[in-house]
Amino acid sequence: MKFTAVSPFNVATKVSLPEKIVIYDSTLRDGEQMPGVHFTLAQKIAIARKLDEIGVHQIEAGYPAVSDQEKKSVKAIAELGLSAEIICLARTVQADIDAAADSDVDMVLLFIATSELHMRYKLKMSRDEVLRRAISSLEYAHARGLKASLSTEDSTRSDMEFMLDVYKESEKAGAVRLGITDTLGCASPEAVSYLVRKVREKTKVPLSVHLHNDFGLAVVNSIAALNSGAEAISTTVGGIGERAGNVSLEQFVMALKHLYKRDIGIRTEGLTDLTKLVFEEANLPLPPNQPWVGSNAFSHESGIHVAAVLNCPMTYECLDPEQVGNRRHLILGKHSGTALVKSRLEEREVKASQDQICDIVRAIKKAGEDHGRVSDDEFWGIVEAILGKNDKNPDCA
Repeated sequence: MKFTAVSPFNVATKVSLPEKIVIYDSTLRDGEQMPGVHFTLAQKIAIARKLDEIGVHQIEAGYPAVSDQEKKSVKAIAELGLSAEIICLARTVQADIDAAADSDVDMVLLFIATSELHMRYKLKMSRDEVLRRAISSLEYAHARGLKASLSTEDSTRSDMEFMLDVYKESEKAGAVRLGITDTLGCASPEAVSYLVRKVREKTKVPLSVHLHNDFGLAVVNSIAALNSGAEAISTTVGGIGERAGNVSLEQFVMALKHLYKRDIGIRTEGLTDLTKLVFEEANLPLPPNQPWVGSNAFSHESGIHVAAVLNCPMTYECLDPEQVGNRRHLILGKHSGTALVKSRLEEREVKASQDQICDIVRAIKKAGEDHGRVSDDEFWGIVEAILGKNDKNPDCA
């Protein structure tokens, strides 16, 4: 019998996704802006190579204007000869654009804020000044030989008409992509859809979205953006980044591939190794319940679940863990039942009576209640102790 991996009630066919979907991963830029995270050059190169290995389309290598070392890092990644395009971030100021040009990137992501809050309290600029700065920066980037996109910061809190003016004029000035940014992660999927649709109606060049996860909606907002006309999505590995982070690369890719039936060329079997690498280099603990790549993503302790998984993994797993490079773990603890104990004994051809198996299960439950997970060594210690009590019993091997 063939089993389906996802719900038969999937309505993905009602979603209209663009023919081409681009991931531009910002782990090395926005990911590194997570407080306390710092990557060395060697670590950045290792992560960039791994991103390229799994097929990420564009790698945002950094923010060259931050420091001389950052500029050297971006340039070093640009010179690796990777298949992915190498892009970087820059404010709409000449020094930032010069730093980007000196880094030999394939494209620079220019950004300027368009919300009243940011213009008044951060930029201290008028609307006219912001518009002129956006256009002059695009012109300067072109003069420096750069392909450039233009993103509005804090898009989801900006005045729509003014922001549309910035986009339209930026397109006229030669921007190859226009970016919409939910800087505070405060927009609903409906709001993101509305905003992307409005920008799509007024412009023709590709649209990108950079979404934050403050309300836990970054991944679903990215799907909403694609459904409304966006083509490029900014991600980070594990969703790391400022505050609550960004669109999780692995969650977004897996949702596209298995819920919306769009394979965009990412080699998903490398996702777990990639995530482990990034979290290790960032000196961050990888949450065990991290979707797809965490140690608990395919772990089972409940006796009812384990018994079913032993018969057919699809009962409690919608996909094989190997599809993301992860592994299945059957855990011993307070919720364990006889099925897993029998399976473990059979693996080593250890024979035990039903009463002895029940005693082993009771001991495991007690140990689980005392300190949680029961290790492999502890399990076999329990087995030895219980079977040893009855070593003269003909039912005991």
